[in-house]
Amino acid sequence: MSESVAPASNVPDRAESEPLVVEPVELEIEPAAAAGLFGSQIDRIRAFTHNLADQGEKLGLIGPLELPRLWSRHILNCAIVAPLLNPGLVGDVGSGAGLPGLVLAIARPDVNFVLIEPMERRVAWLNDQVTALALPNVTVVRARAEEARMPHPLDQVTARAVSAFSKLIPLTAPLLRKGGELILMKGEGAQREIEAATQPIRKYRLRDVEIITLGAGVLPEVTRVIRATVD
Repeated sequence: MSESVAPASNVPDRAESEPLVVEPVELEIEPAAAAGLFGSQIDRIRAFTHNLADQGEKLGLIGPLELPRLWSRHILNCAIVAPLLNPGLVGDVGSGAGLPGLVLAIARPDVNFVLIEPMERRVAWLNDQVTALALPNVTVVRARAEEARMPHPLDQVTARAVSAFSKLIPLTAPLLRKGGELILMKGEGAQREIEAATQPIRKYRLRDVEIITLGAGVLPEVTRVIRATVD
């Protein structure tokens, strides 16, 4: 005689019956250092930060956990590099959300920027921000760095979280004029990246390769930059 099987319960599990509640993530409060880094441009960077917080995750520009550290980890982390730039033409390779390109363009209205980005939706975002923020010193170019055709050689090139130094050199050095500079934002492994880039450093005639540490005593985390000159 077979065992009787109790009918399956129609009562849903607790996890199925109750909607998942996602707590809203709040934007980091503007740090006191922001006013000093941006000066008269503070309202413009506030507007950009608001726009990025409002649309960045939806557009895939920033991760869902970045809002509580958007100012300190991203905006100010980029802005601290501004004093290394010289008046002239600066290219930002792999601009993405505008970090560091748009941030630096806001902090340094005396410098002209070319933002180089291959992805269409990111290019659209960058162009929208250039218009919304009224940034006459910014041009956006949709291209991969190795395919970008600049009407004039660049004076400096920046990049953040794009690739290892050894891979960035062949992408960025050809865009520079003789005597131009690479200003590449890096993490704690910057020295190891330099040591691993011996061959491209020699091939692309880089000199005065150095690591500059910025933001100590001003930002929660320092910003490291690899700076090099192209002969």
